[in-house]
Amino acid sequence: MEKTSRAQTSLSKYNNSWYKPGSILKQLAWHVIGRIFINTYLPIPMFVKASVLRVFGAKIGNNVTIKPKVNIKYPWFLEIEDYVWIGENVWIDNLTTVTLCNNSCLSQGAMLLTGNHNYTKSTFDLILGPIKIENGAWIGAKATVCPGVTVHSHAVLTVNSVATKDLEAYGIYQGNPCLFVKTRNLTN
Repeated sequence: MEKTSRAQTSLSKYNNSWYKPGSILKQLAWHVIGRIFINTYLPIPMFVKASVLRVFGAKIGNNVTIKPKVNIKYPWFLEIEDYVWIGENVWIDNLTTVTLCNNSCLSQGAMLLTGNHNYTKSTFDLILGPIKIENGAWIGAKATVCPGVTVHSHAVLTVNSVATKDLEAYGIYQGNPCLFVKTRNLTN
């Protein structure tokens, strides 16, 4: 069998020094305050959670629900509109902007990932992509939305599914990677 010489990953050359999400002091303060008020099972009132997030730069709309034990990487990259529901144990790993539009829902354990690594480069470079969850969209329990994805109006990503590309409006998607299953028909 012929051996070929191929490039190999070299994490010793990894360098994300260009990425500056905020001052070290700001990040440290958020790490401590976020654990006390947001990423906790303590019964913190929603108006307190919203106030804490706003102090750290998040844009928070009206009638937002944030359940216990939500992990938000950097609130200054978070925009939440009105009537949004964020379930228990949701992880918003927002290295860049995450936008949650009106009436969108993140079910328990959902994960929004705005960063990944370029596996085609030996240096494993960090790559970022914003996420937008449009009006009425629903991310199911333990589902994952990957960097750069827009979940269009009223689309559904079902339980444990993974969105690696944009989801079309009113589509229901399932699997890893997710595929279109059927159209969402809402009734009054």
